[in-house]
Amino acid sequence: MSRDILVLERLCKSFGPVEVTRDVSLAIRDGERHALIGPNGAGKSTLFHLISGNYKPTSGRIVLDGHDIGGLDPARVNRRGLARSFQITNIFPGLSVAENLRLAVMRRHGLQFTVWRRVSHLRRVNAEVEELLCKIRLEARAHLVAGDLPYSDQRSLEIGMTLASDPKVILLDEPMAGMSHEETEYTTGLIREVTAGRTLMIVEHDMDVVFTLADRITVLVYGAVIATGTPAEIRESARVKEAYLGEEAR
Repeated sequence: MSRDILVLERLCKSFGPVEVTRDVSLAIRDGERHALIGPNGAGKSTLFHLISGNYKPTSGRIVLDGHDIGGLDPARVNRRGLARSFQITNIFPGLSVAENLRLAVMRRHGLQFTVWRRVSHLRRVNAEVEELLCKIRLEARAHLVAGDLPYSDQRSLEIGMTLASDPKVILLDEPMAGMSHEETEYTTGLIREVTAGRTLMIVEHDMDVVFTLADRITVLVYGAVIATGTPAEIRESARVKEAYLGEEAR
């Protein structure tokens, strides 16, 4: 049995009188792919904001690899080993694919402010960039301007930038949003490849992707967890069908 690498304990977040997440307790196992699903307004993005440090919890704990990270800013959370991509692509559109990855790798090595050495001399950085280009299948497009890439390739690039910090846990927020069926199939395969051996937590509305990719699924409704289980268990749960999946589950 693998250990728990990310643990949420009675996590709550309120904005004034509005309670967005309510006593969320959840344990993510090391190396598993865990999907978080629920209707719009269920609190999924808020939960991701809490885990990644964009929001501070009202109460409760967030424990990453044995360290309490609740309330830490995103940069410190990232240094603890967690990286996140957002619903909207978060790349530098005017830079090339390779330059985007190079900046992400340099940040991990503390070289983002290096101005006295030629980038070509940063052999270790360049080697890691080449490795990432291969992983995300963009080696042939390394010198293209990122903003000119097809949308699915921009998402692949953002995933590569997320991997650049060599995280223990990866959070992907609706990576398939806005994609065609073919793009979704391609990106699902890419995510499966690049997260092998890592822990993935994903928010996704495409149920085909969720049931294909996830080892376990947690269902969030009105800010509270109503079920956690394997895809088969979630598919057969009467409570989940009633609250969220409906006909899709059948």
